[in-house]
Amino acid sequence: MSFSIAELLAQHSTDKFELHEKHLNNQMVRVLKTIGYDRNYKRANGQYLYDEHDNEYLDLLSGFGVFAIGRNHPSVISALQETLTLELPNLVQLDVSILSGLLAKELLKTTPDNLDKVFFCNSGTEAVEAAIKFARYTTKRSKIVYCEHGYHGLTMGALSLNGEHIFREGFGPLLPDCVAVPFNDLAALEKALSNKDVAAFIVEPIQGKGVNLPDDNYLPEVERLCKKYGTLFVADEIQTGIGRTGKFWAIEHWNVKPDMICMAKALSGGFVPVGAVAMTHHIMDSVFNRMDRAVVHGSTFSKNNMAMAAGLASLEVIKAENLVENSAKVGEDIISTLNAMSGKYEFLKEARGKGSMIAIEFNAPKSLSLKAAWVMLETANKGLFCQMITIPLFKEHRILTQVAGHGMNVVKLLPPLILTQKDRDHIIQSFEKTIADTHQVPGSIWDLGKNLASHALKNKKN
Repeated sequence: MSFSIAELLAQHSTDKFELHEKHLNNQMVRVLKTIGYDRNYKRANGQYLYDEHDNEYLDLLSGFGVFAIGRNHPSVISALQETLTLELPNLVQLDVSILSGLLAKELLKTTPDNLDKVFFCNSGTEAVEAAIKFARYTTKRSKIVYCEHGYHGLTMGALSLNGEHIFREGFGPLLPDCVAVPFNDLAALEKALSNKDVAAFIVEPIQGKGVNLPDDNYLPEVERLCKKYGTLFVADEIQTGIGRTGKFWAIEHWNVKPDMICMAKALSGGFVPVGAVAMTHHIMDSVFNRMDRAVVHGSTFSKNNMAMAAGLASLEVIKAENLVENSAKVGEDIISTLNAMSGKYEFLKEARGKGSMIAIEFNAPKSLSLKAAWVMLETANKGLFCQMITIPLFKEHRILTQVAGHGMNVVKLLPPLILTQKDRDHIIQSFEKTIADTHQVPGSIWDLGKNLASHALKNKKN
């Protein structure tokens, strides 16, 4: 039998949008075509994407943080190729594997010293599902507290902890006993925990939707309150972890020790889905407390050799190439340089974040002409101004970014941790040019704004 992926790709090189319109989510194709993101990418290397005309794009999304070490890293490719040729036993199930043991050992070298067990799964949302189940079983409580505007995944358990209404709408009823509190509000958290009936409080150290940072005392007080009321403290580091914020784990910025850390995304270098939960031995031993309970929670493809090999190789790359340090250095430079522009441009409120998790927020200006233009967009659809930033960045400067969440004027950057000085200069120059253009009313960028507003109003009518 002769089968070639390369030949298959060559035969269908221009068919991807048609295939998705016919067989997958056609609304995603509509979105891409509406905002002009319908490119045919042919290859990827590091922080760059290349289209069919060999145009180079700087990818500041990195697959929503998956490609922290860049795309197609040769070291991970080599590890996966080697794993394939070794003819290893894989997923024997009534067995335990060497590679999963080694990856768990390496991960625990990076976590706080109270965590000494690892559970592997296939994704971030599966990690959250595991944390929910493990917390409930360990504490013999059912209630889970989470934060408004938080994001923990889209499977039913994780969705029940999702603080954004648009993701939850129409999928209920969700899990009972899930209670939301405002992020960064210790009084609300203590009130929610005070009845001593909460199994776990799950929180992103930095919220992904909007890149919202906590006050300096927030997470240390979260840890104290959870201990006081017998609640497990779960840090969702699926996006913030593994070097993203300039520390290996974001919790290191506040020197806290959660009872569980959920992780995924960057763990496998973007090649093979893998997620994990690091936890105390008390939690692991509570759930898997007898031989007949050895399989009460798991996943068929978790701990597969390819995922484990990718994880081991990715951790080695991060260490060998000093990517955590590079994330901190380049990210801080970008944030401070953009902030220095805020006095020059009325629309620019601030840049914020840690390491390579960055938000650029825009707000209503004071000048009458600019304010009128802003109101026109906001009336059509709250948060629409940011599309006037992201679309020109993509079309004119070939930089891929995203709006940080629904109804907010925040552009979010989650670049690979390998950005160079050249990349940094390109980012700064492109943002300044685009922001400056928005201050020219009327101007070509506001023709785009009017078109966006028109589309938004039509969608509201439909």
